[in-house]
Amino acid sequence: MGLNKIEQLLEKYFNGETTIIEEKQLQDYFSSQKVAPHLQQYQQMFGYFAHANKQVYTKEILPKPKSKNIKTIWWSVAASLVVMFGIGIAIQNIPQKEKVSSEYGTYDNPEIALQETQKALDLVSKHLNVGIKSVSYINEYENSKRQFLK
Repeated sequence: MGLNKIEQLLEKYFNGETTIIEEKQLQDYFSSQKVAPHLQQYQQMFGYFAHANKQVYTKEILPKPKSKNIKTIWWSVAASLVVMFGIGIAIQNIPQKEKVSSEYGTYDNPEIALQETQKALDLVSKHLNVGIKSVSYINEYENSKRQFLK
């Protein structure tokens, strides 16, 4: 193989553009005794790669046995009980609102129905006003564009 071809392959190799066949050609070249003097610095690198490909891990990998520690099990049970106890207390401390009719979603007390309706309308109004402010910026943009084009 020509020296020019080897130099091109080296350039491609360092740019990460070589194929496996081209890398094999480089390994074959650098494992031979006919390496150009200015390329001998790469001979050790390719020699290492050839040697590293032949290495095999021979130790057997054994999975660790899963042992349940009695203390761990009891701590898990205790933590679960504490969480359930906390949830129970939180549910009991939630203030009970007036009963809502589940069939139609209506309230038995007209005053509470009015308050809830006002809350809902207030929420819708706030979100609607945000949308209107966004549209006003578009109008300002249109006015600026018209003045610029005049």
